[in-house]
Amino acid sequence: MPNAKLEGFYKDSERYPSAMVNVTNHCNLSCRHCFIFREGNPNEVPLSIRDEMADDAMLLTLKELRDRHGIKSMMWMGGEPMLRNKLLRKGIKLFKSNTITTNGTVPLIDFGPDLLYVISLDGPEEYNDSIRGEGVFRKVIKNLEGLPEGFKSPFQVQSVVTKFNQHMLEELVIQLMETPVRWMTFSFLVPTAGGESSPDAWQTNEEREEAVRIVMSLKEKYPGFVRNTGRSLELMLSPYAERVTNACLARANILPLYLEGDHFTTPFCCYGNDVDCSRCGAWAVFHIAAKQERNGVVSWEE
Repeated sequence: MPNAKLEGFYKDSERYPSAMVNVTNHCNLSCRHCFIFREGNPNEVPLSIRDEMADDAMLLTLKELRDRHGIKSMMWMGGEPMLRNKLLRKGIKLFKSNTITTNGTVPLIDFGPDLLYVISLDGPEEYNDSIRGEGVFRKVIKNLEGLPEGFKSPFQVQSVVTKFNQHMLEELVIQLMETPVRWMTFSFLVPTAGGESSPDAWQTNEEREEAVRIVMSLKEKYPGFVRNTGRSLELMLSPYAERVTNACLARANILPLYLEGDHFTTPFCCYGNDVDCSRCGAWAVFHIAAKQERNGVVSWEE
């Protein structure tokens, strides 16, 4: 039977309230900034999805990990997780809280009101399709507009903010507010270590601050639609950003499970093995930091 391969920071004895799992390494898109398929991450794609870990073995392994680590919340990812919708139907029953992260081009299934879909769109149509593929934006919107009346599973859009799209974000917000999308969040590009040459990445956190302030202004202008909290965005500014990433509460709270052959393996963090933590802009990192501060667990003030 497949076993979870826990290495590095992750220990059998640790408790993790949340986990993320890549249920397949197959995807119907090839997005330019996808962190799953970066070199150095566990992401080998077999010829057939049938050659990946079988549903029963994966579910049994996830159940054992749930019991071992006290996992309450699971984020289902890929590849494209909706390519294994039969597995998802069974898997979401194992956890109290579930989120499916999808590119939105595969039809969604109504898994009930307790599951959240997070759908990836990274800018207005022209920009989004330049990195995700021609026709993707319209296909996603068509899928959402075609959901049956009474569809119970809520859904939101998450957009990755980059150096290239930061001035297009309001246009995206306005476009999405005219669709069935109820709200959206912004995450910021997580660059690779030594990846200064990437055209999408800011050289420094100081350079990124303009983009953060753009999202802060969108939060103020569209408070019911932009779901990032004001404090989580503020923590991305100086002097807080590196205090947050140096402590990275996400690594202590989220167990990442990447699919590798017939087992799961745990990379350095949810974004893989090659991240530049000092310039991290992941939504989860700053969301957890703001939440733990609000609960009195930690303070980011000196």
